[in-house]
Amino acid sequence: MRERTLRGKVAVAGIGETTYYKHGKAPDSEFKLALMAILAACKDAGIDPREIDGFASYSNDRNDPSRIAAALGTRELRFSNMQWGGGGGGGAAAIGNASAAVATGLADCVVVFRSLAQGQFARFGQGPQSPTIQGDMAFQAPYGLMSPGQRYAMKVNRFMHDHGVKQEALRAIALASYHHAQANPRAVMHGKPLDEKTYDESRWIVEPFHLYDCCMENDGAAAVIIVPAERAKDLKHRPSYLLSAAGGSHHRCGAPSHNDPTYASANFTSVAPHLYEMAGVKPSDVDVLQSYENFTGGVMMSIVEHGFCAPEEANDFLVPENLYAPSGKLPLNTSGGNLAECYMHGLELQIEAVRQIRGESTSQVPKVDVSMVIAGPMVTPVSSCIFGSEATL
Repeated sequence: MRERTLRGKVAVAGIGETTYYKHGKAPDSEFKLALMAILAACKDAGIDPREIDGFASYSNDRNDPSRIAAALGTRELRFSNMQWGGGGGGGAAAIGNASAAVATGLADCVVVFRSLAQGQFARFGQGPQSPTIQGDMAFQAPYGLMSPGQRYAMKVNRFMHDHGVKQEALRAIALASYHHAQANPRAVMHGKPLDEKTYDESRWIVEPFHLYDCCMENDGAAAVIIVPAERAKDLKHRPSYLLSAAGGSHHRCGAPSHNDPTYASANFTSVAPHLYEMAGVKPSDVDVLQSYENFTGGVMMSIVEHGFCAPEEANDFLVPENLYAPSGKLPLNTSGGNLAECYMHGLELQIEAVRQIRGESTSQVPKVDVSMVIAGPMVTPVSSCIFGSEATL
């Protein structure tokens, strides 16, 4: 284990969310939603909002930390940070950035937040509406790859072809998310169960993605408060200690080609070893997993690249009975995740990981000591983190 580490040095003090809405349906502004989630996290932690002295976000969140600090009455703003990258690849990295600030004394109480109100601004998942293109899109749009679904379908198709993975493996991931959402009254898809027949007969978005393989688009906000571990004894809830956080991507991931040998990747091959090394745990030690679903194919590749199964084992491992809480081998996305709870760019997955440590999930796994989150597969950079109970320290 490395001498320089975040392991056990910080803990989650509070978690907070607003109501989750379909995209464009939030009645409040994005800024107000952010404040509502942060205040909810403060109440959950039993912390005065004026104690917050740092802010961390990702995915180009539009809410300026100085304005939030002023609205909260923050006594002093000591840290502000934004993780590069769109989508949810920075969800765990933002937790890591906030944790690093707290662990090194840059700040004492940092909130990680994400807020979306797509009726106030543009729809996030809509294809680019621009007269010019640059970067990766200059090499994709002329060939018709206009949306994330189109781009990532090619990677997943390649992975499934190379390793003989069947459509049923993707279906199992979708079924698990919808199964858990039926126990979660916060979930947008609560009360709307999914079965195999409905999945199979749903329309193709782009092969191999059926409708139910694709994440929702939602409005709302979520927040997580990080404090030093020594404050854990004073927290209202069972502490969730950060065991590790890792982010990045593999060699030349930012210069991709469509015949690259590493093309069929979720971009975690170099990230996962750092994650486990800092945490001091193995995949077999993980009690429950929250894995970001932009598309179910990304979840499949992420599970493989984090060592839960070999590519050739995906058909046998990714079956509903292995993924359902409370008794599956690897309970997955136990709040419903991006597919069925809410697409808050994955911060709701971080909150669910903490709930599992606390024993407060609506699909609780018995005796959770190690709770893991994977953020934003197939984008770059990506990130992951692991939370642990006091028993892991």
